[in-house]
Amino acid sequence: MLVTAGATTPDEGGRMRIIGAVLERTGASAPYAQSRPFTVGPLDLDPPGAGEVLVRIESAGVCHSDLSVVDGNRERPTPMLLGHEAAGIVEAVGPDVADLDVGTRVVMTFLPRCGTCDGCRTDGRLPCVPGSAANGAGTLVGGGIRLHRGEAGQDVHHHLGVSAFATHAVVSRTSVVPVPADVPAEIAALLGCAVLTGGGAVINAGRPAPGDPVVVVGLGGVGMAALLVAAALGHEVVGVDALDAKLDLARSLGAAEALSPAEAVERSIRAPLVIEAAGAARAFETALALTAPGGTTVTVGLPAPDARAAVSPLTLTAEARTIVGSYLGSAVPSRDIPRYVDLWRAGRLPLERLVSSRIRLDDIDAAMDRLAAGGELRQLITF
Repeated sequence: MLVTAGATTPDEGGRMRIIGAVLERTGASAPYAQSRPFTVGPLDLDPPGAGEVLVRIESAGVCHSDLSVVDGNRERPTPMLLGHEAAGIVEAVGPDVADLDVGTRVVMTFLPRCGTCDGCRTDGRLPCVPGSAANGAGTLVGGGIRLHRGEAGQDVHHHLGVSAFATHAVVSRTSVVPVPADVPAEIAALLGCAVLTGGGAVINAGRPAPGDPVVVVGLGGVGMAALLVAAALGHEVVGVDALDAKLDLARSLGAAEALSPAEAVERSIRAPLVIEAAGAARAFETALALTAPGGTTVTVGLPAPDARAAVSPLTLTAEARTIVGSYLGSAVPSRDIPRYVDLWRAGRLPLERLVSSRIRLDDIDAAMDRLAAGGELRQLITF
Protein backbone atom coordinates (compact mmCIF):
# COMPACT_ATOMS: atom_id res chain seq x y z
CA MET A 1 0.00 0.00 0.00
CA LEU A 2 1.30 3.48 -0.92
CA VAL A 3 1.50 5.80 2.07
CA THR A 4 1.68 9.54 1.27
CA ALA A 5 1.92 12.85 3.03
CA GLY A 6 -0.42 15.64 2.04
CA ALA A 7 2.29 17.82 0.48
CA THR A 8 2.22 16.11 -2.94
CA THR A 9 -0.52 16.26 -5.56
CA PRO A 10 -0.36 13.05 -7.62
CA ASP A 11 -2.80 12.36 -10.44
CA GLU A 12 -5.17 9.39 -10.47
CA GLY A 13 -2.32 7.04 -11.39
CA GLY A 14 -0.10 8.37 -8.61
CA ARG A 15 2.16 10.28 -11.03
CA MET A 16 3.08 13.83 -10.04
CA ARG A 17 4.47 16.88 -11.84
CA ILE A 18 7.85 18.13 -10.65
CA ILE A 19 10.48 20.63 -11.80
CA GLY A 20 13.99 19.40 -12.57
CA ALA A 21 17.26 20.20 -14.38
CA VAL A 22 17.79 17.69 -17.19
CA LEU A 23 21.16 17.30 -18.89
CA GLU A 24 20.36 17.00 -22.60
CA ARG A 25 23.81 15.93 -23.80
CA THR A 26 27.31 15.26 -22.52
CA GLY A 27 30.45 16.94 -23.78
CA ALA A 28 28.96 20.41 -24.21
CA SER A 29 31.50 23.19 -24.67
CA ALA A 30 32.29 25.59 -21.86
CA PRO A 31 31.24 28.12 -20.75
CA TYR A 32 28.07 26.22 -19.94
CA ALA A 33 26.19 29.42 -19.21
CA GLN A 34 26.37 29.95 -22.99
CA SER A 35 26.10 26.39 -24.34
CA ARG A 36 23.33 25.64 -21.81
CA PRO A 37 23.38 21.82 -21.69
CA PHE A 38 20.59 21.76 -19.09
CA THR A 39 16.87 22.23 -19.53
CA VAL A 40 15.04 23.28 -16.38
CA GLY A 41 11.36 22.46 -16.65
CA PRO A 42 8.48 20.15 -15.78
CA LEU A 43 8.73 16.38 -15.63
CA ASP A 44 6.42 13.59 -14.60
CA LEU A 45 7.46 11.40 -11.68
CA ASP A 46 5.98 7.95 -11.13
CA PRO A 47 4.95 6.94 -7.61
CA PRO A 48 7.45 4.84 -5.66
CA GLY A 49 7.40 1.14 -6.42
CA ALA A 50 8.27 -1.74 -4.14
CA GLY A 51 11.24 -0.87 -1.94
CA GLU A 52 11.24 2.79 -3.05
CA VAL A 53 10.49 6.16 -1.45
CA LEU A 54 9.38 9.59 -2.64
CA VAL A 55 11.51 12.43 -1.26
CA ARG A 56 10.86 16.15 -1.42
CA ILE A 57 14.29 17.66 -2.02
CA GLU A 58 15.32 20.40 0.42
CA SER A 59 18.97 20.91 -0.53
CA ALA A 60 21.26 19.48 -3.21
CA GLY A 61 25.02 19.92 -3.68
CA VAL A 62 26.77 20.56 -6.99
CA CYS A 63 29.72 18.16 -7.19
CA HIS A 64 32.55 17.35 -9.61
CA SER A 65 30.87 14.01 -10.28
CA ASP A 66 28.03 16.02 -11.83
CA LEU A 67 30.48 18.12 -13.83
CA SER A 68 32.23 14.99 -15.10
CA VAL A 69 28.98 13.94 -16.78
CA VAL A 70 28.43 17.41 -18.22
CA ASP A 71 31.95 17.66 -19.70
CA GLY A 72 31.91 14.08 -21.00
CA ASN A 73 34.55 12.55 -18.71
CA ARG A 74 31.90 10.14 -17.42
CA GLU A 75 29.75 8.51 -20.06
CA ARG A 76 26.11 8.40 -19.01
CA PRO A 77 22.90 7.96 -21.00
CA THR A 78 21.01 11.15 -21.73
CA PRO A 79 18.67 12.85 -21.20
CA MET A 80 19.52 12.52 -17.51
CA LEU A 81 18.34 14.38 -14.43
CA LEU A 82 21.61 15.07 -12.59
CA GLY A 83 22.34 15.54 -8.89
CA HIS A 84 23.52 12.89 -6.42
CA GLU A 85 24.25 14.70 -3.12
CA ALA A 86 21.09 15.81 -1.36
CA ALA A 87 18.74 15.71 1.59
CA GLY A 88 14.99 15.91 1.84
CA ILE A 89 11.79 14.83 3.51
CA VAL A 90 10.10 11.49 2.87
CA GLU A 91 6.64 12.19 1.43
CA ALA A 92 5.64 8.65 0.46
CA VAL A 93 6.84 5.08 0.79
CA GLY A 94 6.12 2.22 -1.55
CA PRO A 95 5.34 -1.40 -0.75
CA ASP A 96 7.92 -3.28 1.32
CA VAL A 97 9.22 -0.13 3.04
CA ALA A 98 8.26 -0.57 6.68
CA ASP A 99 11.22 1.04 8.46
CA LEU A 100 10.90 4.64 7.24
CA ASP A 101 8.16 7.07 8.26
CA VAL A 102 6.63 9.82 6.16
CA GLY A 103 8.05 13.15 7.37
CA THR A 104 11.53 11.79 8.11
CA ARG A 105 14.54 13.77 6.88
CA VAL A 106 16.92 11.59 4.90
CA VAL A 107 20.39 11.84 3.42
CA MET A 108 20.51 10.65 -0.18
CA THR A 109 23.61 8.68 -1.19
CA PHE A 110 24.81 7.93 -4.69
CA LEU A 111 25.51 4.22 -4.37
CA PRO A 112 22.59 2.00 -3.38
CA ARG A 113 23.63 -1.13 -1.50
CA CYS A 114 21.73 -4.40 -1.79
CA GLY A 115 23.59 -5.75 1.24
CA THR A 116 24.09 -9.27 -0.12
CA CYS A 117 26.33 -9.14 -3.24
CA ASP A 118 30.08 -9.77 -3.30
CA GLY A 119 30.75 -6.03 -3.21
CA CYS A 120 28.51 -5.39 -0.24
CA ARG A 121 30.18 -8.20 1.69
CA THR A 122 33.50 -6.27 1.68
CA ASP A 123 32.29 -3.85 4.39
CA GLY A 124 32.44 -0.86 2.05
CA ARG A 125 35.73 -1.58 0.29
CA LEU A 126 33.98 -2.47 -2.97
CA PRO A 127 30.80 -0.93 -4.38
CA CYS A 128 27.53 -2.82 -4.63
CA VAL A 129 27.42 -4.86 -7.86
CA PRO A 130 23.74 -4.35 -8.79
CA GLY A 131 23.88 -0.75 -7.51
CA SER A 132 26.84 0.02 -9.76
CA ALA A 133 25.14 -1.62 -12.74
CA ALA A 134 22.01 0.45 -12.20
CA ASN A 135 24.04 3.64 -11.85
CA GLY A 136 25.77 2.96 -15.16
CA ALA A 137 22.48 2.28 -16.91
CA GLY A 138 20.78 5.36 -15.49
CA THR A 139 18.05 3.40 -13.71
CA LEU A 140 17.05 2.77 -10.13
CA VAL A 141 18.52 -0.33 -8.53
CA GLY A 142 15.38 -2.32 -9.34
CA GLY A 143 15.89 -1.57 -13.03
CA GLY A 144 13.09 0.95 -13.50
CA ILE A 145 12.91 4.56 -14.65
CA ARG A 146 10.47 6.78 -12.78
CA LEU A 147 11.09 10.05 -14.68
CA HIS A 148 9.35 11.04 -17.92
CA ARG A 149 8.57 14.21 -19.85
CA GLY A 150 6.44 15.53 -22.66
CA GLU A 151 3.23 14.22 -24.13
CA ALA A 152 5.08 11.18 -25.49
CA GLY A 153 6.35 10.30 -22.02
CA GLN A 154 10.06 10.27 -22.95
CA ASP A 155 12.12 8.48 -20.31
CA VAL A 156 14.64 10.62 -18.42
CA HIS A 157 17.49 8.65 -16.85
CA HIS A 158 18.37 8.74 -13.16
CA HIS A 159 21.78 9.95 -12.02
CA LEU A 160 23.47 7.58 -9.57
CA GLY A 161 20.10 6.49 -8.24
CA VAL A 162 19.27 9.96 -6.90
CA SER A 163 18.57 12.70 -9.52
CA ALA A 164 18.45 15.44 -6.92
CA PHE A 165 18.44 18.53 -9.18
CA ALA A 166 14.66 18.56 -8.86
CA THR A 167 11.88 19.36 -6.45
CA HIS A 168 11.21 15.65 -5.78
CA ALA A 169 12.84 12.28 -6.41
CA VAL A 170 11.85 8.63 -6.24
CA VAL A 171 14.77 6.53 -5.02
CA SER A 172 15.49 3.09 -3.64
CA ARG A 173 15.18 2.70 0.11
CA THR A 174 18.83 1.61 0.01
CA SER A 175 19.80 5.05 -1.34
CA VAL A 176 18.70 6.97 1.76
CA VAL A 177 19.79 7.15 5.39
CA PRO A 178 17.45 8.77 7.95
CA VAL A 179 18.87 11.49 10.19
CA PRO A 180 17.39 13.18 13.26
CA ALA A 181 15.21 16.24 12.69
CA ASP A 182 17.74 18.55 14.37
CA VAL A 183 20.25 17.97 11.54
CA PRO A 184 19.64 20.85 9.08
CA ALA A 185 18.98 19.97 5.46
CA GLU A 186 22.20 21.62 4.25
CA ILE A 187 24.32 19.62 6.68
CA ALA A 188 22.47 16.43 5.79
CA ALA A 189 23.03 17.02 2.06
CA LEU A 190 26.80 17.35 2.53
CA LEU A 191 26.88 14.03 4.36
CA GLY A 192 25.68 12.22 1.23
CA CYS A 193 28.82 12.67 -0.88
CA ALA A 194 31.46 15.18 0.23
CA VAL A 195 31.69 13.93 3.80
CA LEU A 196 31.12 10.24 3.04
CA THR A 197 33.85 10.36 0.40
CA GLY A 198 36.40 12.64 2.04
CA GLY A 199 35.83 11.51 5.60
CA GLY A 200 35.71 7.88 4.55
CA ALA A 201 39.07 8.21 2.83
CA VAL A 202 40.44 8.96 6.29
CA ILE A 203 38.51 6.67 8.64
CA ASN A 204 37.79 3.71 6.35
CA ALA A 205 40.55 3.58 3.76
CA GLY A 206 43.44 5.40 5.45
CA ARG A 207 42.86 4.46 9.09
CA PRO A 208 45.67 6.61 10.53
CA ALA A 209 47.09 5.66 13.89
CA PRO A 210 46.35 8.03 16.77
CA GLY A 211 48.58 11.08 16.48
CA ASP A 212 49.64 10.41 12.89
CA PRO A 213 49.75 13.52 10.69
CA VAL A 214 47.61 13.54 7.55
CA VAL A 215 48.17 15.37 4.27
CA VAL A 216 45.26 16.20 1.96
CA VAL A 217 46.03 17.04 -1.67
CA GLY A 218 43.20 18.88 -3.41
CA LEU A 219 40.97 21.09 -1.28
CA GLY A 220 37.65 21.02 -3.07
CA GLY A 221 34.50 19.89 -1.29
CA VAL A 222 35.72 16.30 -0.81
CA GLY A 223 39.28 17.24 0.14
CA MET A 224 38.15 19.88 2.60
CA ALA A 225 35.75 17.36 4.14
CA ALA A 226 38.68 14.96 4.57
CA LEU A 227 40.64 17.74 6.26
CA LEU A 228 37.75 18.51 8.60
CA VAL A 229 37.21 14.88 9.57
CA ALA A 230 40.93 14.25 10.15
CA ALA A 231 41.16 17.37 12.32
CA ALA A 232 38.00 16.38 14.21
CA LEU A 233 39.66 13.07 15.08
CA GLY A 234 42.70 14.87 16.48
CA HIS A 235 45.17 14.54 13.62
CA GLU A 236 47.53 17.29 12.53
CA VAL A 237 46.59 18.08 8.94
CA VAL A 238 48.51 19.68 6.09
CA GLY A 239 46.37 20.94 3.21
CA VAL A 240 47.80 21.14 -0.31
CA ASP A 241 46.18 23.06 -3.16
CA ALA A 242 47.16 25.39 -5.99
CA LEU A 243 44.62 28.10 -5.07
CA ASP A 244 45.56 30.61 -2.37
CA ALA A 245 41.93 31.12 -1.31
CA LYS A 246 41.56 27.43 -0.51
CA LEU A 247 44.82 27.43 1.43
CA ASP A 248 43.56 30.37 3.50
CA LEU A 249 40.31 28.54 4.21
CA ALA A 250 42.19 25.35 5.16
CA ARG A 251 44.17 27.30 7.74
CA SER A 252 40.98 28.76 9.18
CA LEU A 253 39.51 25.26 9.42
CA GLY A 254 42.38 23.97 11.52
CA ALA A 255 45.09 22.90 9.09
CA ALA A 256 48.50 23.04 10.76
CA GLU A 257 49.93 24.12 7.42
CA ALA A 258 48.54 24.90 3.99
CA LEU A 259 50.92 24.76 1.04
CA SER A 260 51.00 24.80 -2.72
CA PRO A 261 52.05 21.50 -4.35
CA ALA A 262 55.46 22.95 -5.21
CA GLU A 263 55.99 24.20 -1.66
CA ALA A 264 55.03 20.86 -0.15
CA VAL A 265 57.42 18.94 -2.40
CA GLU A 266 60.27 21.44 -1.97
CA ARG A 267 59.96 21.25 1.82
CA SER A 268 59.98 17.44 1.66
CA ILE A 269 56.72 17.18 3.60
CA ARG A 270 56.08 13.52 4.35
CA ALA A 271 53.19 11.86 6.15
CA PRO A 272 52.13 8.28 6.88
CA LEU A 273 48.73 9.02 5.29
CA VAL A 274 48.15 11.20 2.23
CA ILE A 275 44.68 11.67 0.72
CA GLU A 276 44.44 12.62 -2.97
CA ALA A 277 41.09 14.30 -3.63
CA ALA A 278 41.72 16.41 -6.73
CA GLY A 279 40.99 13.84 -9.41
CA ALA A 280 44.03 14.72 -11.52
CA ALA A 281 47.13 12.74 -12.47
CA ARG A 282 49.49 15.50 -11.28
CA ALA A 283 47.75 15.59 -7.91
CA PHE A 284 48.12 11.82 -7.60
CA GLU A 285 51.83 12.09 -8.32
CA THR A 286 52.13 14.86 -5.74
CA ALA A 287 50.35 12.71 -3.17
CA LEU A 288 52.78 9.86 -3.82
CA ALA A 289 55.73 12.21 -3.40
CA LEU A 290 54.40 13.37 -0.02
CA THR A 291 53.84 9.87 1.37
CA ALA A 292 56.37 8.69 3.93
CA PRO A 293 58.12 5.30 3.72
CA GLY A 294 55.75 2.67 5.01
CA GLY A 295 52.87 5.05 4.43
CA THR A 296 49.57 4.89 2.56
CA THR A 297 48.33 7.01 -0.34
CA VAL A 298 44.53 6.99 -0.61
CA THR A 299 43.07 8.25 -3.87
CA VAL A 300 39.39 9.24 -3.98
CA GLY A 301 39.53 11.68 -6.90
CA LEU A 302 37.96 10.71 -10.23
CA PRO A 303 40.24 11.83 -13.09
CA ALA A 304 39.45 11.58 -16.78
CA PRO A 305 39.41 7.94 -17.99
CA ASP A 306 42.49 8.50 -20.16
CA ALA A 307 44.56 10.15 -17.39
CA ARG A 308 47.86 8.44 -16.60
CA ALA A 309 50.33 8.97 -13.74
CA ALA A 310 53.98 7.94 -13.29
CA VAL A 311 54.64 5.49 -10.43
CA SER A 312 58.01 4.05 -9.40
CA PRO A 313 57.54 0.35 -8.59
CA LEU A 314 60.97 0.36 -6.94
CA THR A 315 59.85 3.04 -4.49
CA LEU A 316 56.75 1.05 -3.63
CA THR A 317 58.85 -2.01 -2.89
CA ALA A 318 61.87 -0.40 -1.22
CA GLU A 319 59.75 1.89 0.98
CA ALA A 320 56.94 -0.59 1.64
CA ARG A 321 54.35 1.85 0.31
CA THR A 322 50.62 1.19 -0.10
CA ILE A 323 48.27 2.79 -2.63
CA VAL A 324 44.57 2.45 -1.88
CA GLY A 325 41.72 3.34 -4.19
CA SER A 326 38.59 4.39 -2.33
CA TYR A 327 35.19 4.85 -3.97
CA LEU A 328 32.65 6.82 -1.90
CA GLY A 329 35.17 6.75 0.92
CA SER A 330 34.81 2.95 1.21
CA ALA A 331 31.67 3.84 3.11
CA VAL A 332 28.73 1.95 4.45
CA PRO A 333 26.41 4.98 4.65
CA SER A 334 24.06 3.58 7.30
CA ARG A 335 27.06 2.95 9.53
CA ASP A 336 29.14 6.05 8.81
CA ILE A 337 26.61 8.89 8.56
CA PRO A 338 25.56 8.64 12.24
CA ARG A 339 29.21 8.98 13.23
CA TYR A 340 29.56 12.23 11.28
CA VAL A 341 26.31 13.49 12.77
CA ASP A 342 27.72 12.89 16.26
CA LEU A 343 30.93 14.80 15.41
CA TRP A 344 28.88 17.69 14.01
CA ARG A 345 26.62 17.80 17.06
CA ALA A 346 29.67 17.87 19.32
CA GLY A 347 30.94 20.97 17.51
CA ARG A 348 34.00 19.17 16.17
CA LEU A 349 32.95 19.01 12.50
CA PRO A 350 31.98 22.49 11.22
CA LEU A 351 30.43 21.32 7.97
CA GLU A 352 28.71 24.69 7.50
CA ARG A 353 32.07 26.01 6.33
CA LEU A 354 31.97 23.78 3.26
CA VAL A 355 29.06 25.77 1.81
CA SER A 356 30.60 28.31 -0.56
CA SER A 357 27.35 29.57 -2.12
CA ARG A 358 23.63 28.94 -2.40
CA ILE A 359 21.93 28.96 -5.77
CA ARG A 360 18.60 28.39 -7.46
CA LEU A 361 17.89 25.47 -9.74
CA ASP A 362 17.86 27.63 -12.86
CA ASP A 363 21.43 28.76 -12.08
CA ILE A 364 22.75 25.26 -12.76
CA ASP A 365 24.58 25.99 -16.04
CA ALA A 366 26.57 28.86 -14.51
CA ALA A 367 27.17 26.76 -11.39
CA MET A 368 29.01 24.21 -13.52
CA ASP A 369 31.25 26.98 -14.86
CA ARG A 370 32.11 28.12 -11.35
CA LEU A 371 32.82 24.55 -10.29
CA ALA A 372 35.09 23.98 -13.30
CA ALA A 373 37.03 27.17 -12.44
CA GLY A 374 37.98 25.61 -9.09
CA GLY A 375 36.86 28.35 -6.75
CA GLU A 376 33.86 26.60 -5.17
CA LEU A 377 33.69 24.03 -2.39
CA ARG A 378 29.97 23.27 -2.36
CA GLN A 379 27.29 25.21 -4.14
CA LEU A 380 23.96 24.18 -2.65
CA ILE A 381 20.71 24.32 -4.57
CA THR A 382 17.94 25.30 -2.19
CA PHE A 383 14.25 24.66 -2.84
